[in-house]
Amino acid sequence: MKSTEQPESAMFLENVSRYSYDETFDKLSEKIQSLGNWKIQHIHDMQETLRKNGKEVLPIKVIELCNPKYSGRILEHDMERLYSSLLPCRISIYQTSDGITRISRMNSVAMAAQIGGLVEEVMSEAFAEIEKAIAEIES
Repeated sequence: MKSTEQPESAMFLENVSRYSYDETFDKLSEKIQSLGNWKIQHIHDMQETLRKNGKEVLPIKVIELCNPKYSGRILEHDMERLYSSLLPCRISIYQTSDGITRISRMNSVAMAAQIGGLVEEVMSEAFAEIEKAIAEIES
């Protein structure tokens, strides 16, 4: 169940997890890596980064993930390299002050629909795979 009703054109999506923050992170990380060619490129622990700089925030990690099957289709063409800033895909897992763990990400289908062509095709395929993983975690 999505935490708020969001129109299909919303640029960002948010879901409520049925698990704790740590469980959500572990389960989603495992699920992403079980999807086939998806790789976690980097995990940004924003809570830790900010703590080191004197700012306390609730837990939040940003997972950067990539599937060369998809990113390669965009990056192999000069005209589509403009859209490389959409890559890699990112998913945020965070806890809010009410203790609820949430998952957010850019709605790449809505963004890609504005671009069209190959970018829309590729981003829509990638989005569908990631949404399947998130669906298993949400409430």
